[in-house]
Amino acid sequence: MITGDAAYIKKINRSLIIKEIVKAGMISRADISKVTDLTRATISAQVADLLDEGLIIETQLEHFSVGRKPIMLSLNSKAGYALGIDLDYGQISFTLSDLLGHPATSTIIKINTKDYAEILLILVEQIKKFKAEYTESLYGIVGIVIAIHGLVGKDEVVHFVPRLGWEDIHLKTDLENEIDIDVYLENNANLSSFAERVFFHHETDNLLCATLYSGIGMGMMMKDDFFRGHDGYAGEIGHMIVVPEGRPCNCGNKGCWEKYSSESSVFEYLSEKRQMKNLTYEDIQKWLDEGDQEVHELLEQLLYYLSIGLNNMINIYNPDVLVLDSELLRMYPDALDKIKQNLHSSICHYRELSISSIGKKSCVLGACALAIKHFLSVPMLNLPFEQQDNETVS
Repeated sequence: MITGDAAYIKKINRSLIIKEIVKAGMISRADISKVTDLTRATISAQVADLLDEGLIIETQLEHFSVGRKPIMLSLNSKAGYALGIDLDYGQISFTLSDLLGHPATSTIIKINTKDYAEILLILVEQIKKFKAEYTESLYGIVGIVIAIHGLVGKDEVVHFVPRLGWEDIHLKTDLENEIDIDVYLENNANLSSFAERVFFHHETDNLLCATLYSGIGMGMMMKDDFFRGHDGYAGEIGHMIVVPEGRPCNCGNKGCWEKYSSESSVFEYLSEKRQMKNLTYEDIQKWLDEGDQEVHELLEQLLYYLSIGLNNMINIYNPDVLVLDSELLRMYPDALDKIKQNLHSSICHYRELSISSIGKKSCVLGACALAIKHFLSVPMLNLPFEQQDNETVS
């Protein structure tokens, strides 16, 4: 039983009501009462506050055949905007979404530096541009979430980013000193798993998402929250050893999973073997279409080692849903079926294994969704997924 003072109970009730409005898209006061078990008086008082604050709007249904036309409530999606940032090696991706997670605009800035001061300046300048452009909305930018491709502690200090060479960086504090907006930091794989939960797998309590791009990370959603471990570093599954005394890894071990099953391992091998510095997905697709035997064998090897690691993940966590985020898997014919055929252990139990429908944008869209969740103070979001086309690169 939840106990507390009147203000606390009011906050809990508000959260429940907003959650149901967002989940339904459009819902009446009577239906909110049914799904939340709150009294109509409580709902009326809370709804009046939310209307005054401009967070929700009323719509009267015109086409309703029986009785009075019900007044429906929905979230005012244009009341504010969430900014998601994917801070990766070589580029920074920015996506601004409305309060229903619909992308409004996206920008990718290519960077040729690892220097923290230079990257901080780029972040501050771009955030200020977005802030100036969206001042006319009621709440402006309601929050910023930045995806970090490395270790982020529970204290939101960036403890280690391997490809940037950063250690113990106070990015959150440095940004909040420059801009008057709440900033949150989160591991990139966690944000990808959050996006999968929020936009697609609405009824899933236990979800794992493995991202296979520059390495292998694992985001874990357990009971609508991240599983972080003691210090917040859980999910560095790419450094699980699958080949004892195998290929050396920059973590200090040998035979790490990501040296055999990440997309970067494929790109590094083919770039060196074929003397191509700027290898692209289009190059690999072309070779696959041409029936290039070496490329096919390389991807078959990736699937083999990928299955070994997935078998370990499934047996450790017994997930409901396991999502694989990889462009190469989307390209390679029958990749998912081949992986499933390798997961033949009698104790390997999961309900669904799928390749991400969101793709590389899952991280930045998960960041937008997490900013919305913080702003609305709800336990979880169920949002519709919407593709976005208006992306600029500079």
